[in-house]
Amino acid sequence: MKYLFIVQGEGRGHLTQAISLSQMLRRHGHEVVEVLVGKSSNREIPAFFLEKIGAKVKTFTSPSFCYGKDHKKVKLTKSILLNITVKKLREYSKSVNLIHRHIQKTEPDVVINFYEILAGLMNLRFREHVPFVCIAHQFLMKHPDFQYGNGTGREEMLLRLNNTLCSIGATKTLALSFYPLKDFYRERMAVVPPLLREEVLQADPRDKGYILGYMLNPGYADEVKEWHKSHPDQEAHFFWDKKTAPPVFRVNDRLTFHRINDVKFLEYMQGCSGYVTTAGFESVCEAMYLGKPVMMIPTHVEQEINAADAVGAGAGIESTTFDVSRLVEYIPSHNADSGVFRAWVQSAEELFIRHLTTLV
Repeated sequence: MKYLFIVQGEGRGHLTQAISLSQMLRRHGHEVVEVLVGKSSNREIPAFFLEKIGAKVKTFTSPSFCYGKDHKKVKLTKSILLNITVKKLREYSKSVNLIHRHIQKTEPDVVINFYEILAGLMNLRFREHVPFVCIAHQFLMKHPDFQYGNGTGREEMLLRLNNTLCSIGATKTLALSFYPLKDFYRERMAVVPPLLREEVLQADPRDKGYILGYMLNPGYADEVKEWHKSHPDQEAHFFWDKKTAPPVFRVNDRLTFHRINDVKFLEYMQGCSGYVTTAGFESVCEAMYLGKPVMMIPTHVEQEINAADAVGAGAGIESTTFDVSRLVEYIPSHNADSGVFRAWVQSAEELFIRHLTTLV
């Protein structure tokens, strides 16, 4: 069968999910004919994605978050206002037309949407007849047994609206989860394991005594540097998405910042004592699979839900700042049973292939 991917390019989570699923599909004799990636002007598609996805990649302009002057927290109102200007709406209309043209051109058997809102709006506009599958952890918010994100606050309501828009016209939604739940047939929802890449499944975890971190927003670097002044003996490696930074920026002999590089990131993940992150779903799953304690610092409501869910699943602790001492103090008491989670993850290939080949 022929599959076309549409991927939200903010961060690395949806990109690595797409790589993992493309590897699964090819192992079973299927083809990914093209990958369309939505991105903003201030983000770059990581080189590892272009190298490993195994298909032609085409980018288009897509909505993105805006951050405060400190480049840390998402500013929701500012994000909405920026994305609904006449200029932006015209760009997004062109993107919707581009998605439609490429579906018509490649004639896939199934379109798979990794949480890109313009893919849903394309379905609203053109009513594509090809089977349309949506994949994301966020869709779990519709499940009656999911405990998080059910509030009436403005941000949670907007997130649920975004989930609805992303999944317009969906034949099926596959909700990624830290743990098994029953499928929710009323919403055409199947609950599935995280999509971890083969390199993660084959990794050899060990403890080399350093802390690993990942920050999508470089504004948190100042917090990390300030923390390290009080803890100069603790070795720490942080990965960030700062376009103007060199590949390796050494603050001192014990603190280093790295431009995001997937191979290097996984190498450091294998050897770390604990992991600090802004609570993206994918890297938390990688840490859990390798038995690494996690401290999560959410930057917006979606990550707040991820963090609460991950803490409930035994991943680690939540924080409001990059005070890494909290993680260092927590590590000795971390006793989550990674075997149950690993078994759930290892069932992914069978479940995904079954769900994605029984649509047509």
